[in-house]
Amino acid sequence: MTSRVGLAKSERVALTLEREIREGRVLHGDQLQSEGNLMQRFADSRNTVRRGLDILSRQGLITTRTGIGSFVTHDGATIDSNLGWTVALASGNGPVETRALDIRRSPCAKSADFLAEMGLEGVNDFLCIDRLRYCTQQRVGISLERSRLPWRDDFAPILESGLVGGSLSRTLQKVGLAAASGEEIAGVVPALTAIDATIMARKSGEAVLRLQRITRAEDGSVLEYVDSLLDPLRFGLRMSF
Repeated sequence: MTSRVGLAKSERVALTLEREIREGRVLHGDQLQSEGNLMQRFADSRNTVRRGLDILSRQGLITTRTGIGSFVTHDGATIDSNLGWTVALASGNGPVETRALDIRRSPCAKSADFLAEMGLEGVNDFLCIDRLRYCTQQRVGISLERSRLPWRDDFAPILESGLVGGSLSRTLQKVGLAAASGEEIAGVVPALTAIDATIMARKSGEAVLRLQRITRAEDGSVLEYVDSLLDPLRFGLRMSF
């Protein structure tokens, strides 16, 4: 593998695999090589390979299931959903842009209560990032994501400079953080609230999917909790077993 100056090892792993996916050398639905085989191929550690796969997962190019492996989900077009193994099922219908609605440091009682219910450490000091995925052709929001990251001192520059390239995963990589594990809870919101409907340019009372996701760092600490509202015509959950 050709080395690129300025790139982390995990980014080089991700770029190589991304190129193979986009060039069609690894097809939609194919299973990637095992972590062990990728470690041998790239002559890197398991953590480096996992971080590379995490980058691809956040880009919507693959989905990873523990004990099963990583599968290609890219099918000619992707939405950088940052939603774990959530897959955009309905491609097309116009380009999608990401809009950063708010980046701040603040308490969030709703998130703190949810984490407490999950038996996780009590915290109520978060880096709060609200983002909207907006379909410019249909003029409608297809996902509203409220990310809550337990505050770390390394997050302070984000309040001033924002996300690196608009990407949360790249921003976390810059401070040496990456998701090592996590869990997701999927459900349905039967009626979109007036506030969320206004933000998403959708009808109040409309039914949407809801995904609650917790990711943890390598030391087991909570890295991020994200509560997402999703257009059911554009998103669904796909599991391989």
